[in-house]
Amino acid sequence: MFDKILIANRGEIACRVIKSARKMGIKTVAIYSDADKQALHVQMADEAVHIGPPPANQSYIVIDKVMDAIKKTGVQAVHPGYGFLSENAKFAEALEAAGVAFIGPPKGAIEAMGDKITSKKIAQDANVSTVPGYMGLIEDADEAVKISNEIGYPVMIKASAGGGGKGMRIAWNDEEAREGFQSSKNEAANSFGDDRIFIEKFVTQPRHIEIQVLCDAHGNGVYLGERECSIQRRNQKVVEEAPSPFLDEATRKAMGEQSVALAKAVGYASAGTVEFIVDGDKNFYFLEMNTRLQVEHPVTELITGVDLVEQMIRVANGEPLTITQEDVKLQGWAIENRLYAEDPYRNFLPSIGRLTRYRPPAETKAYTPGTQPGDAGDEVVRNDTGVYEGGEISMYYDPMIAKLCTWAPTRDAAIEAMRVALDSFEVEGIGHNLPFLSAVMDHPIFIKGDMTTAFIEEQYPEGFDGVELPEAQLKRVAAAAAAMYRVAEIRRTRVSGRMDNHERRVGKKWVVSLQGHDFAVKVKADKEGSTVKFEDGSKLRVASDWTPGDQLAEVDVDGRLVLKVGKISGGFRLRTRGADLKVHVRTPRQAELAKLMPEKLPPDTSKMLLCPMPGLIVNVDVEVGDEVQEGQALCTVEAMKMENILRAEKKAVVSKINAAAGDSLAVDDVIIEFE
Repeated sequence: MFDKILIANRGEIACRVIKSARKMGIKTVAIYSDADKQALHVQMADEAVHIGPPPANQSYIVIDKVMDAIKKTGVQAVHPGYGFLSENAKFAEALEAAGVAFIGPPKGAIEAMGDKITSKKIAQDANVSTVPGYMGLIEDADEAVKISNEIGYPVMIKASAGGGGKGMRIAWNDEEAREGFQSSKNEAANSFGDDRIFIEKFVTQPRHIEIQVLCDAHGNGVYLGERECSIQRRNQKVVEEAPSPFLDEATRKAMGEQSVALAKAVGYASAGTVEFIVDGDKNFYFLEMNTRLQVEHPVTELITGVDLVEQMIRVANGEPLTITQEDVKLQGWAIENRLYAEDPYRNFLPSIGRLTRYRPPAETKAYTPGTQPGDAGDEVVRNDTGVYEGGEISMYYDPMIAKLCTWAPTRDAAIEAMRVALDSFEVEGIGHNLPFLSAVMDHPIFIKGDMTTAFIEEQYPEGFDGVELPEAQLKRVAAAAAAMYRVAEIRRTRVSGRMDNHERRVGKKWVVSLQGHDFAVKVKADKEGSTVKFEDGSKLRVASDWTPGDQLAEVDVDGRLVLKVGKISGGFRLRTRGADLKVHVRTPRQAELAKLMPEKLPPDTSKMLLCPMPGLIVNVDVEVGDEVQEGQALCTVEAMKMENILRAEKKAVVSKINAAAGDSLAVDDVIIEFE
């Protein structure tokens, strides 16, 4: 077995690989850019080597720099993680020439299957059903429009070397095909150093389901079930689960056997993923093969008990697989939510900055990859991350912060465990998608398992603006808030140094105002908790060990309720199940007077184009004096490797332009002003 390996990556995947290597007694070497000097993967590794400036195309994807780090440290093997150089055949070739093992598939398999155009041709030759499309390379935007018309809209414009949602656009007409071609080409060049583009038919209402395969160099191969990855935004997966609630055993077997056959056809040896789109009749079509470890691999590990990173290392060491297809048993259900540094209230635009608070829910200590999850109890919580409290989210890399996973014997139990885990996850200092993830976990379509890849687009067409809790849930929150406020008031009465004749009394009657509702309540406390009685005569029993100052409250109020707690004047900011609530707790007289207070209105920014996130202006498409129409492109902002086209919301005339290509802007900086 190898004594020391280098991880040619960063962030959570580098940390994940280090954990398995450590378990196997293998020393690890991290590489890092200027931006990652204090990163978690650098702290976890046994050694670390600096490889250059923050941009990935000057550090993490520069093969010569990675090879220099390999020579300096004398490692015997390299794990590439995902992204960066993980599917780069030239990197695998350089390692082979240097006599260093690549913890991944052979160079020939990467070339054959890592390139989307080549892999589709191979799949067609092997009689695998594929999506209609144009397999050749496309030279310019005019040719892209011509081909798109021949295939028929809608079409998917994709980077041949792409992955992780980068370099991908859906076009519904000629204008979008032209714009999408150029943006995809730019993103592909920046992210992968390869700007080749191809186009295929976009199948409407599909499900995205993928098969995990594991092969060795001795001709053995198995499939480890499937992953449902249909909940995506901008072709970037957000929620994954295993198994799929849609597949039956016959379809699973057919997809699995086809995936293994395809892998063997190209001499595949390592962990890999074959992706399919599946229609409502369970017809499946080969999409692509990812010749690397997938981001969402933890859910497969949770339902199979197989440590995929360990298996990759063993295969790279020349060992045969020790498991057969008969040994693969799918146990229970696993769900993964990707926590992104993206602000859902700003249409999921990237957010950067310092993590002033980062407290994930407690992981189940009894569980480690390579064990059957059931051995750890009825539920498992796992958080794969590469950040820590006080660390910074950089503008240079992918915005994923962590992958929160839960496992339970049933799908319903795994979903409920995820709801609690999300409510318990404390993140402050940046915008993040925790509220949105909570909303998805409660969405009826997700609960039924009827989602398609259009789920987010269809269910949140105007973006995400928070959750409106049902009245029954609001009453639970109101009862908890009343009991908590009473506790806080009692503490305030005990503050020393009060003025004479200013004694503070804690009453029993309160009015709790939240989300447009006013609940008049009466709180009766005892040693075990409080009973909160509402005007309609209903009562709720509240029990909790929360004390003022705690930022997380676990309350028993007609069941388990987890609240993130912040202080505001006269109440709390409470966050739970995707809702962000300003909760005011007042005496009846205070509540009466509060209704007479004028509402403070936000400033009018309707005649301005504000920068929605920290980013770099790529280009400005208008000039002073131009009359713009609704939907017209105004400028392009690049952030976290993604180009974002900002469009006019209504007809207007440009009066002033405050930024130019190359300018770096902060959130809410004014880019353009209108008459």
